[in-house]
Amino acid sequence: MPIKKKRISPRQKMINLMYLVLLAMLALNVSTDVLEGFSLVADGLKKSTENASKVNEGIYNTFDQQMKNNPAKVKEWYEKAQYVRGMSDSLYNLAEDLKEAIVIKSDGKDADLNNIRNREDLEASTQVMLAPGTGRGKELYDAINRYRERIVRMVTDKEKREIITSNLSTEVPTKATVLGKNWQEYSFENMPTAAAVTLLTKLQNDVRYAEGEVLHNLISNVDVKDIRVNQLNAYVIPNAQTVVQGGRFSAQIIMAAVDTTRRPTIYIGGKQIQSDKGYYETVCSKTGDFTFSGYIEMLNGSGEKVRRDFSQKYSVVAPSATVSADIMNVLYAGYDNPMSVSVPGIPSSKLRVSMTGGSFEQKGEGKYNARPTTPGTEAVITVAAESEGRMQEMGKFTFRVRKLPDPTAYIAYAAEGGEDRFTGGGLSKQVLMSTDGIGAAIDDGLLNIAFRVNSFEIVFFDAMGNAVPYQSNGAKFSDQQKAQMRGLARNKRFYIREIHATGPDGLERVLNGVMEVIIK
Repeated sequence: MPIKKKRISPRQKMINLMYLVLLAMLALNVSTDVLEGFSLVADGLKKSTENASKVNEGIYNTFDQQMKNNPAKVKEWYEKAQYVRGMSDSLYNLAEDLKEAIVIKSDGKDADLNNIRNREDLEASTQVMLAPGTGRGKELYDAINRYRERIVRMVTDKEKREIITSNLSTEVPTKATVLGKNWQEYSFENMPTAAAVTLLTKLQNDVRYAEGEVLHNLISNVDVKDIRVNQLNAYVIPNAQTVVQGGRFSAQIIMAAVDTTRRPTIYIGGKQIQSDKGYYETVCSKTGDFTFSGYIEMLNGSGEKVRRDFSQKYSVVAPSATVSADIMNVLYAGYDNPMSVSVPGIPSSKLRVSMTGGSFEQKGEGKYNARPTTPGTEAVITVAAESEGRMQEMGKFTFRVRKLPDPTAYIAYAAEGGEDRFTGGGLSKQVLMSTDGIGAAIDDGLLNIAFRVNSFEIVFFDAMGNAVPYQSNGAKFSDQQKAQMRGLARNKRFYIREIHATGPDGLERVLNGVMEVIIK
């Protein structure tokens, strides 16, 4: 809970003023009545210090309680508070030791700090603080400087830093007649016991004030992270609102504002979910639109339980994938059929694709080659996707497997812009004689598949009109075939038939039809 800062009371201001007046009167060697006034000031400072100590102790107790309730959030500021306590107590106790040492030096071993008999003694403080070799003035001087430098760095308010720096200053006033004295000589040389004790009591009061300012600043860092907003709502953050059937619906449930060091308690369907980060998931076995609801509970800074209800809609869809043949709706046996495979919302690297009755090989981003083996059968392509750390089937696709169609035979020859293919009709003798043989290919605008010609037959006609066949042993014209072509006159013709060709599927076939060639 927040700690209210205590302002300096009018009484405290009066005590501080009296302290300054008494110091001034001491410099004039006033009577012992003035020394009595130092005791009054010391008593006032002591009372003020006790009050400050109680306030500071209350903050330490708050830190202890907050540390038990939420150590993850409070630990950093708790450790800083303990650091402040340690160095503040160290300087406070040093001042207390010096007060006791001065009073003992003044009144003897039975001295009472609360009842000083020789208040006017000018030697006690000088011996304790300034004696050569044993004087503790330098020790106090260094301790104040160290404390001031450390404590000021922990105060964010500029004005308060200036006040603390002024209260804990060890500089000798520039307007004072010090005759070259340092701070400890200026403060304790020939100083009456009552004045020296009052000076050290004031130092203790300043320490508790500085300590309190830092503690208020530290505790505010804890309070600012408590639930302190005018409106709190529960929110459900799903990983996706559309889930594939058989997949998992996952969502994070939070209360705004979120405190990462304190997890709320979440209930769905009346049952608490076991997740330290507010994650909820359920297996989606049916398709359709669904809603899940529940409530979330969390403790605020004062330990009160805050509850907020929530609900979230989501949809479950059937698995879907897209598999298309890039050429047509059939697959050709023994041939690498280009395929495209995709699943909406899932990268191709997360897909696993397989095929029955052949091989299926990836060639690029979403691109594959399907090579079935047996015509007349069906090839089944199965698509699976990696989702939520497991493989889930997205669909099966069936294709009919056919034999590659027969190719078309042609005579390739050079033409403007590249190679041209002659498939029948008139052809100049010059072009014919420049060719080597025939080829075969499927070239219908979709497929462009080359075949290997194994042999073919050319039928010529002699002067009597008799058909004379000449056989080749490969794709090239034989010497006899070439000789017959040279002897042909214009408008004479011959026929190429019995063409044997083998495709990429490894099957040899005899092409139907005859290629007629007319010499032009």
